[in-house]
Amino acid sequence: MTEHFPVAQAERAALIQKWAERHGIDTAHRLAQAEDLADAVAREITPENTEDTYTKAWRVWERFTTTQRFPLLEASRGALVAYVAWMLRQGRTDGRGYAPSSASTILAGTVVELRRRDVAVSRDDQAEARRDLEGLAVKLLQNKERRGRGKANTAQVPDLYRVVRACPDTLAGARDKALILTGFHYAARAQDPAGLLAQDVTLHPRGLIVSILTGKTKHSVRDAKILYQKDPEVCPVEAWKAYRERLATEADPKWSAPDAPAFIGIHRSGTVTGGMGPDSVTRAIKRISVRAGVKLAWTGHSLRIGHATTARQKGRDAVVIADQGGWARHSRSMNGYFQIEDGWDDNSTADLT
Repeated sequence: MTEHFPVAQAERAALIQKWAERHGIDTAHRLAQAEDLADAVAREITPENTEDTYTKAWRVWERFTTTQRFPLLEASRGALVAYVAWMLRQGRTDGRGYAPSSASTILAGTVVELRRRDVAVSRDDQAEARRDLEGLAVKLLQNKERRGRGKANTAQVPDLYRVVRACPDTLAGARDKALILTGFHYAARAQDPAGLLAQDVTLHPRGLIVSILTGKTKHSVRDAKILYQKDPEVCPVEAWKAYRERLATEADPKWSAPDAPAFIGIHRSGTVTGGMGPDSVTRAIKRISVRAGVKLAWTGHSLRIGHATTARQKGRDAVVIADQGGWARHSRSMNGYFQIEDGWDDNSTADLT
């Protein structure tokens, strides 16, 4: 999560005083206005799901300060360290501890919210709390206690065939094929197909161009190119064309308009219910995989991981994979997915005995 820490009022006042001493009152005033603009821009470009994360983090802080009888608007070194320890031991509403990755995200969000409320949070104190969190996470692993869902199950090419063959010969089945096959080929997050309009997916002589505009970073907003595949049965381009043709034939024309959602929800009766949101995409991906008898049911990230690991296995360059999937070129998460495949061919145990 990208962290933006607005400056607390006391710090801002001290900063303006320093500017005034250096440059004069008028210049200090203009610099202060520029700071206000920077904060406003940061708020404008912060994705909704990040704001939601901040809000949830603040609720956790409220619960911590209430149960531990700490002041709500105080963030001392000891309070922050106690906070991360509490989160790992008992912070969830059911009395269990958070996974370390969740606690790290909550800590970052809490600091943002504290600063928004003019609470001074020392970067050194926050850094110490984070170091302690990492140390406690190691202790959990040493005690053989693993938390969190771990990596999503990986979508693999043989599973794509199972999914396609299990899709019914209906509009919903055509949508399911297009959703899975295109999503696999551009390493989709669940939010990506949910944010697409029909006009964001365009045919090209060599395949499809998918314009993902709802990404949360400069890397995830991209034009992903999908080539025709050798086998038409699992070709995302053919699946997309078949879905759109069927949609135009069987549904109200408004759902085929350029500004209509690219992927629509369909009731079991066959009627269109509207555009799919991220949660409905996630549920659909899981349902489709279960229907196909995929051994390990997929989640909203399975297609994304599947693209990265399959492309890596095929020898694709990491930069090419990053650009297609909207990762930063040295993304830790992408490199983590590579580790599923890396280390087998170039392995120190090869032919030792």
